[in-house]
Amino acid sequence: MIPVLVAATAALGQSPAPRVFPKITAANLSGKSFAMPGAFEGDLNVVLIAFERDQQKDLDTWLAVLPQLLAPFPKVGYYELPTIAKLNGMTRWFIDTGMRSGIKDKAQRDRTITLFIDKKPFKESLGIDSEKTVYAMLLDHAGNVLWRVDGTADAGKTAALKAALEKATK
Repeated sequence: MIPVLVAATAALGQSPAPRVFPKITAANLSGKSFAMPGAFEGDLNVVLIAFERDQQKDLDTWLAVLPQLLAPFPKVGYYELPTIAKLNGMTRWFIDTGMRSGIKDKAQRDRTITLFIDKKPFKESLGIDSEKTVYAMLLDHAGNVLWRVDGTADAGKTAALKAALEKATK
């Protein structure tokens, strides 16, 4: 769980493989469709990716710090991306309805986009090798991954994200 600013492989003298958020169309919990990554609304965007229902508590550690952390960066948006295997329409509706009923805050529903996708190519494009943890990533508007880390938010990870934001917004 070490912050990766695309520097981990560089420290080993290797060039990191560029990571890009794949083109996906999905809807948020308010029903708005997004053709990602271009439809993310910020010039830069933090995406929080989870694969399992019980990972919400891990995402919540990020959601608790992001509003304050991002306050100095008004052109940076953030999104929660619950990532689930492709399912039929009825099952997708059932899952989204359950999530929507558990999230009363409209802004949170607006920034929660459920991905019902073939997870293998998604994970490959982002260099994700485990579904047992959550991921926080900073993307530019084209979907290029500028920074990423796995696991819950802590002081070191949020400091690394702030440094990446400062670098990307200069």
